[in-house]
Amino acid sequence: MHEPTFLILTALAARPLHGYAIIQAVGTLADGEVTLRPGTLYGALDRLAEQALIAVDRQEAVDGRLRRYYRLTDTGATTLAAEAQRLHRRATTAQTQLRGRIIPGTA
Repeated sequence: MHEPTFLILTALAARPLHGYAIIQAVGTLADGEVTLRPGTLYGALDRLAEQALIAVDRQEAVDGRLRRYYRLTDTGATTLAAEAQRLHRRATTAQTQLRGRIIPGTA
């Protein structure tokens, strides 16, 4: 799973969000290291909806424009949990491999 996808699913884990709120949440979750542009986000949302990982929760009109909220599905939550466990295992392996090695700037 690519990092932006992981971050989008993570952003939707707690509650439904609309597009701009997802962009903001991803930026926060990634400490500003990942910035989603609207075109990239909406393409990803369409793909994730096709995969049944997310679904439209509701729509509301705000200032004459339709705002669509997305939510994580049960399948999406299961997929996100599995990916989080996979990443945790990889990080643990890296930490184990680095144990005892002096890394410049960390000593």
